[in-house]
Amino acid sequence: MSESLKHELKKVAGFDSPQQEAFLGIVRTAEVIQRPFTELFKSAGISLAQYNVLRILRGAGPDGLACQEIAQRMLTRDPDLTRLLDRLQSTGLLGRQRADVDRRVVITRITEAGLALLARLDAPVRELHLRQFSHLAPEQLRMLSDLLDLARNGPLVAPAGADRPAAAEKDPE
Repeated sequence: MSESLKHELKKVAGFDSPQQEAFLGIVRTAEVIQRPFTELFKSAGISLAQYNVLRILRGAGPDGLACQEIAQRMLTRDPDLTRLLDRLQSTGLLGRQRADVDRRVVITRITEAGLALLARLDAPVRELHLRQFSHLAPEQLRMLSDLLDLARNGPLVAPAGADRPAAAEKDPE
């Protein structure tokens, strides 16, 4: 039993099961790891979800992506992606245009301002990653990633395209 997690959660009794302990450990760890990124992005005038969209669009290149494709690549599900895109467009970080082939499809592309913002954030993001995981050896990081993959792709997890985003393309962030 993780005494550290038990202490952080001010839990008097033990966990109901190893599965509960693992679940709570993942949720708590995700919050702790995200907190400095949330602050970094807030200082840049964007949210974690907005940063994720910009990163996805940078990876997509000049062709951009339709809203549905962005949604499938998001790290976390955002039920109101259209409004999130509206806010990014209003700040000039992305642009949208109807597709020539199918006018029902709107293609979203990152702007030069969006690329410049990401370029300013690249070094601080890399530094946060290094600081957060500097105490783990490369083999431990690989093991952690492998275990998280196993948990994320377990038998009761919805298939990609349902409630779970498809595996995003490799990006250093």
